[in-house]
Amino acid sequence: MASSKTAIYGALVANLLIAITKFIAGIAGKSGSMISEAIHSVVDTVNELLLLLGLHRAKKEPDASHPFGYGKELYFWSFIVSILIFGLGGGISIFQGIMHIREPESIGDPTMSYWVLGLSVLFEGASLVIAVLHFREVRGSTPFWEAVIKSKDPSNFMVLFEDAAAVAGLVIVGVFMYLNVTYDLPILDGIASVIVGLILVAVSAILARESRSLLMGEGVSPNTKNVICELVQKDEAVVKVLHIMSTYQSPDEVLLMLIIEFDHDLDTLEINDAIDRIRVDVKAKYPLMKYIIIQPDILDGTLDRHPNRGANRMGI
Repeated sequence: MASSKTAIYGALVANLLIAITKFIAGIAGKSGSMISEAIHSVVDTVNELLLLLGLHRAKKEPDASHPFGYGKELYFWSFIVSILIFGLGGGISIFQGIMHIREPESIGDPTMSYWVLGLSVLFEGASLVIAVLHFREVRGSTPFWEAVIKSKDPSNFMVLFEDAAAVAGLVIVGVFMYLNVTYDLPILDGIASVIVGLILVAVSAILARESRSLLMGEGVSPNTKNVICELVQKDEAVVKVLHIMSTYQSPDEVLLMLIIEFDHDLDTLEINDAIDRIRVDVKAKYPLMKYIIIQPDILDGTLDRHPNRGANRMGI
């Protein structure tokens, strides 16, 4: 989590400084695409602040109104970030680009804009390198796209996608600005803004999809379910694991519910002892399983006819 914050803080500082210089260059050089890039940097700055807010609020301890904690705060704010990228970043850039295409305006002296673009690429590139190194450390040998899909911490890949989109946008603006100045085609300024906006919309769609999945209650992988099932069924008191349900409360906390058929000859005390053993074994294998609810049942669902044969225990 600390390394996640390092990447976010690096991006925050870079985007704030770049946004200021882009606005100055865009206004002085009458460049719509540069102003679009400035808006992009402002949105990214706000995004980093929201991610830090989500990380902070996710650490709040459980209370009476939120017995499973506040871990999903991170997923909520990550989803808000993806919406901001779409609306403020992509939407405004596309709108401004269309306006400049309809009413092209000759660019002013591009010298300052070139300097700003160069410095922006340098700073955004440094931030991107930090994000790439952090994500590489997190994903290990897992393929890139698979790691994005499997990641339960949006802060691990959000900064990476934001910085990659920023660098791509800067390169596009630089190329189109050069063509604009060289061939006196003011319409290219608006086209560059539209392309930058479309890149942001595409990135926001990817981030929104992943954040939404986690916010809606994404569970552990099928492979993890199989391992847990095999582990539980090794206990001598277990006949069969009937159902496994789970949901990520935060990147570091999972709520797990097991519905288990126990040996029918066991009494309540013996079943409770078995539940305690299972809870300890599962937590030893998967420390992320902070909340474990175990419900005894039998395959035909008639356990409630034999009250001395079952118990309901929650391990925290």
